[in-house]
Amino acid sequence: MMDLQFIGPAILGKDSSIQYLAKLDGKDLLCCFSYEVLEDVDTGAIGGEAISLFNRHQLKLLSIAEQKILNGLAHDGQIHIYSNDLPTD
Repeated sequence: MMDLQFIGPAILGKDSSIQYLAKLDGKDLLCCFSYEVLEDVDTGAIGGEAISLFNRHQLKLLSIAEQKILNGLAHDGQIHIYSNDLPTD
């Protein structure tokens, strides 16, 4: 069983992505959310500040990150979340 904890806080990256720190089995894991996934998770939003988009949908975004981590998709202490990681309705 993996020990996964999301620690945060959300930090704005140079490319308007969001970086969010997690701990996986006691080791740092950086979760990187692309700006596109931040826009696409909120279909009503056009543009907007990355931090506020992340904060508005934090639970959903962290849930997507958690699923990718549990599926073994974290590499070199990082996991990247993109628009194509969003569930399709």
